[in-house]
Amino acid sequence: MSTSLVPERPLLISPTLAATIGLEEAVMLHVLSELMLRQPESQRWLTTSEQGLAAALPFWQPGDIRRIRQNLLEKGLIHIETAGCSEGQMKIAIHESGKGKPAVPPPSPAAVQAPPPRPTSASGQATKIPANWQPNADLYELCTKRNIPRAFIDEHVRLFVISQQERGRSQYSWHNVFFKYIVREWENSRSHKGLKELEANMSADWQPSEDAYSILEHAGINHSFIEDAIPEFVLYWRETGLKTSTWNTKFIAHVRRQWAKFEAALEHDTAPKLLPEDYQPSEEVYDVLELANIDLKFASSLVPEFILYWRERKEVSASWHTKFLQHVKYKWSHRQEDKGDFIEKVTDRSWAD
Repeated sequence: MSTSLVPERPLLISPTLAATIGLEEAVMLHVLSELMLRQPESQRWLTTSEQGLAAALPFWQPGDIRRIRQNLLEKGLIHIETAGCSEGQMKIAIHESGKGKPAVPPPSPAAVQAPPPRPTSASGQATKIPANWQPNADLYELCTKRNIPRAFIDEHVRLFVISQQERGRSQYSWHNVFFKYIVREWENSRSHKGLKELEANMSADWQPSEDAYSILEHAGINHSFIEDAIPEFVLYWRETGLKTSTWNTKFIAHVRRQWAKFEAALEHDTAPKLLPEDYQPSEEVYDVLELANIDLKFASSLVPEFILYWRERKEVSASWHTKFLQHVKYKWSHRQEDKGDFIEKVTDRSWAD
């Protein structure tokens, strides 16, 4: 008696379906339909578990199964219920075109007293990416298996969201789109060019990338404020001697922290007024300067000349704290230029305006 090289029933995949929803999704959909054929015709829901799906799909890892199953759910091709199921089990139904969502099976007596199942975020329709979109646990696990560090993933999430918002695209599964994106970015970072950048020191003429400017300006941060932060950022990291390929990421985080403190330092009273004789910067102002690695004693020493200048001009302003911050940053930049001569150009945006 000969032994067949194909001891099991082969999987037959529709090329058109695979081209439409993806090969992996088509394979899983076919396997689910095969499992349902083994049930009585009256049962439209397949009761299974993670272990059951793993046994039916032995060629995939558990994380892959969860990812593909989520893709089918988000595309509206399957429905999943947990109400009335014992722990670890689920009910799955395939969406039948033209027939709508399968009827929900009646809950067991135990399920009547149980809390309602947690709603799924999938709508079954293509949607635009939310502003607060984040990868889920399954996606992190899948990336870990490809040796992609979580920090690398987190660094790219915000840029991914903004770029997709600007394009205005709609997708069934943003997790699937992001997975392909982050794999591509990781592979690029591991290329020869990426390895070279990984060992790069902060250079004296370093400038943020266009993407960094785009992210910060999209967050409502003033362009001049961003440029003002460059000299102090360069100074700090040149002194540390750190080598990294994520200078833009560090700069984005640095400017965001400064901007948050800067906004907190703005006076709530918008009525223009003369500078008081006893003017003193607020604690928030010093917090901003400290984040910018500017010596606080140096900043304090500038208060008398600041008061003298503006009291003599008899001009009014709605926010003296803002003017003082700009004044200190301007003075500090020129002080560092005199000391190290590495800041080739610092543009005075006229703190006196």
